[in-house]
Amino acid sequence: MKKWHLWINGKWVEGEKYEPLHSPHSGEIIAHIAQATTEDAKKAIEGAHSAFQEFKRVPAYERAQILAKAVQLLEQRKEEAAQIIASEAAKPIKAARTEILRTIQTYQFAAEEAKRIYGERIPMDAAIGGENRVGFTMRVPMGVVSAITPFNFPFNLVAHKVGPAIAAGNSIVLKPAEKTPLSSLYLAELFQEAGLPDGVLNIITGLGPELGPVLNTHPYVKNITFTGSPKVGKEIRKLAEFRKVTLELGSNSALIVDEGVDVDAIMDRVVQGAFSYNGQVCISIQRIYVHRSLYETFLGKMVARTKQLVAGSPFDEKTDITAVINKDSLDRLVSWISEAVELGAKVECGGEVEGPIMIPAILTDVPHEAKVIQEEVFGPVVSVMPFESLEEAIQRVNDSRYGLNAGVYTHDIHRAFTCIHEIETGGVLINDIPTYRLDHMPYGGIKDSGTGREGVKFAMMDMMEEKFVSFHWR
Repeated sequence: MKKWHLWINGKWVEGEKYEPLHSPHSGEIIAHIAQATTEDAKKAIEGAHSAFQEFKRVPAYERAQILAKAVQLLEQRKEEAAQIIASEAAKPIKAARTEILRTIQTYQFAAEEAKRIYGERIPMDAAIGGENRVGFTMRVPMGVVSAITPFNFPFNLVAHKVGPAIAAGNSIVLKPAEKTPLSSLYLAELFQEAGLPDGVLNIITGLGPELGPVLNTHPYVKNITFTGSPKVGKEIRKLAEFRKVTLELGSNSALIVDEGVDVDAIMDRVVQGAFSYNGQVCISIQRIYVHRSLYETFLGKMVARTKQLVAGSPFDEKTDITAVINKDSLDRLVSWISEAVELGAKVECGGEVEGPIMIPAILTDVPHEAKVIQEEVFGPVVSVMPFESLEEAIQRVNDSRYGLNAGVYTHDIHRAFTCIHEIETGGVLINDIPTYRLDHMPYGGIKDSGTGREGVKFAMMDMMEEKFVSFHWR
């Protein structure tokens, strides 16, 4: 049984205590993980600050080469990395392999963007008194980035913080999710082998409530990037003071299926968007609003297709549905479904619990005040509701504390642009599911879904300062 230490200043550092890491699927102990103290966190931040003094002078092409080498190494070890995800996150192995391919691509984008950090020329003589001056902006690295990541994409969502930080010339202290630390720890020696100077990447494992205050308030920390719950995000915002903060928080993503849409053509995509990785995806489809003319047909086909999903071991190539991340999540899902039923909802299929697995559930007649509508389910539960008019559907989509992604299937370009303009989310995806994401596109939400944007280039902009230069040349 491997004991995993902390990674500080390019070395493995033993923790004062270790906690067992359990497989969500089998319950077996798969590793023992060091639990960092606040003093460990301070040492990691101080080491990152010291390393930054040199790393900020490393030219862009060298940063790009380091990231490109990491891409090459991860490509060589991609099956090993996928097995780690399946083991600690219980993600189906075929989905784990897809995540690793995306992770490789994310670091590749970071390698490319390291060489595309541009400023802007300012026409100084556009103003009286600006004659004989040249003005321009330049983007410069900030310093230590504090990154806190979730369990559901333990390689790729880490890449969306580590990759841009390195590409921008920053150093980073990474605290991965308590439930999935192995994916992050795996990167330590990989990046060292890729040529990343010691101290630029530090990885500390442990409890968020204990380490968070240090990671979010230490004077050397200049940038905070967090993916997780709105409750924690709001606390980080309070602690961060004037630091730049990127918050990727909750969602209850909605899909609108307009009249005239070919239900058969979209059904596999919709089921994938609702139930991939057991719905434990920030932009998983949680609410589906279907035009009344298609509602019965859509519901029948979705129930039939959902029942074909295979539940089982994450290491089985045929598996679609696996264990939810832990018993607390399972108990919460059962409770929320029960609440919806008590309020008048009907369970069309699923909702049964088989060991650590919840069979995917489709609900109808769900009151708008139910938790499965109002909150983030983060599990294999979706609600399907009819609508009469597009305006009604948009109003229901917007009547939410969240605003990350929304999807709309429609054949009418005018109705599509109505949705684009009227839906209150960070992203509107026309003729696709809200679960669609590419790793270079801007990604982020409004309202309680957070602030700032990820997507490698956009994350880098948040991780750099814009400096203005005026040159009086005569």
